[in-house]
Amino acid sequence: MGHREDLLEGAKSCLLAKGFARTTARDIVKESGTNLASIGYHYGSKDALLAQAYIALVEGMGDAFEGDGEAGITAEPGSVERFEEVWSNIIATMREPGSIWRLSVEIIAMGDQLPEVRDHLALAQREAGRGLIPLLMGGREEDVTDETADTLGMFYVTLMTGLIAQWTFDPQTAPGAEQLTEGLRQVIAAAGKS
Repeated sequence: MGHREDLLEGAKSCLLAKGFARTTARDIVKESGTNLASIGYHYGSKDALLAQAYIALVEGMGDAFEGDGEAGITAEPGSVERFEEVWSNIIATMREPGSIWRLSVEIIAMGDQLPEVRDHLALAQREAGRGLIPLLMGGREEDVTDETADTLGMFYVTLMTGLIAQWTFDPQTAPGAEQLTEGLRQVIAAAGKS
């Protein structure tokens, strides 16, 4: 691995151990075995590097969202059953000790204090929505239009952000996939009456 990759891996480790606010450039350098100048050369700033490291951590969760073996996604794309299966897999990642999702809550709470991190992550939201759509609706990520990413994709990102906040704040009362699915059924029933 080169310095760029070493820095990214070091930043990921630091984020998981310390979070955004408490990670220093020196922490990253120590963890990665590189030097301070490498951060600026490869990423521009510590905050830009931390944002890229967070995005890489989240992208690494894609396989967990799909499940594996018997926990994999089996229901018809776009169905209520598929909705429940996918959100069950996503919520399972929130139940894990040391879940990376606490980092999302940190950035929401400290966004104004970490503007460069916030700006990088704001740009990544559309792509996150674009990635969730095929999981729930079927198809390929590269076929999702910008309009669909900005509507349906952002609906899913908003749902996920709320779940992250609830599971981080109070996992004892946070909803499971069954509750979300029942709520969706109620919304569908009410929309059908109008």
